[in-house]
Amino acid sequence: MNQLLSSWDLVKVYLMVMRQGSLSSAARVMGISQPTARRQIEALEAELGVTLFTRAPSGLLPTEQGTSLLAQAEAAEAALGAFQRGASGGASGESGTVRITCPEIYGVEILPKILSELMRDYPGIRTELVLSNRVDDLLNREADIAVRMVAPKQEALLARKVKPVPFGFYATKEFLKSHPAPKTYAELVEQGRFISDDRRHLTAKAFQAVKLKPPQNIVFKTDSDLAQLAAIRAGLGIGVCQVRFAAATHLVRVLPEMNFNLESWIVMHEDLKPMRRVRLVFDHLVKALG
Repeated sequence: MNQLLSSWDLVKVYLMVMRQGSLSSAARVMGISQPTARRQIEALEAELGVTLFTRAPSGLLPTEQGTSLLAQAEAAEAALGAFQRGASGGASGESGTVRITCPEIYGVEILPKILSELMRDYPGIRTELVLSNRVDDLLNREADIAVRMVAPKQEALLARKVKPVPFGFYATKEFLKSHPAPKTYAELVEQGRFISDDRRHLTAKAFQAVKLKPPQNIVFKTDSDLAQLAAIRAGLGIGVCQVRFAAATHLVRVLPEMNFNLESWIVMHEDLKPMRRVRLVFDHLVKALG
């Protein structure tokens, strides 16, 4: 193929089919009919000269080449998004779109109020929030600003360290009535009914920071920081929780002498420093979280 595709819409349908796993689900999410989605997939295959999907009774199955092109299509999507955000307001203007990525618990429990305050002062700024822990979002231009619990190592990124996030062990009053609180960390490890997450998330980072052996008696495990917090609040067991969230919902501190503190960083790509709206959001997050 020696020329650009006739329409980015064709690639959007391909991406949605890959993400949804079926043509019907992709069409439903995009608000188009299934025959329209099928025609667009066929048009894309014709323009590229490759077969992206094979037809099976269960729907469309990606071919090896269809799977191999996903990363490039997502990179193109991110670049197009960055291009559109860059065009949404002048470099020196106080209007336009800024895309922020953060852990999901920040996106639900912390940032909405902070962004509300920002947009009262700068009503022309529009924000997009992506809930993700991936460290490569900024380098791939999938977002303009990131809130992260780990220091960035890439030189192309501008980072500001803000106030450390304190954690502790918490449970509900109701849970502790039927399950007496452990008096030592050894008791918690061996006997406590513990709520945990996988190694990519905040609880694991907290244990790594203080070099402690995680509890063994896990009664609830999730890959979601938000679901973990909900499980603690629902009285399923004892879990690691940010102090600010515990205070807001009257959770009871278990082993109060045990403290966790995780670093917190606000990060942006250095190339975006001339964009006033991006720098305004960056500075506002640093001030609000610092």
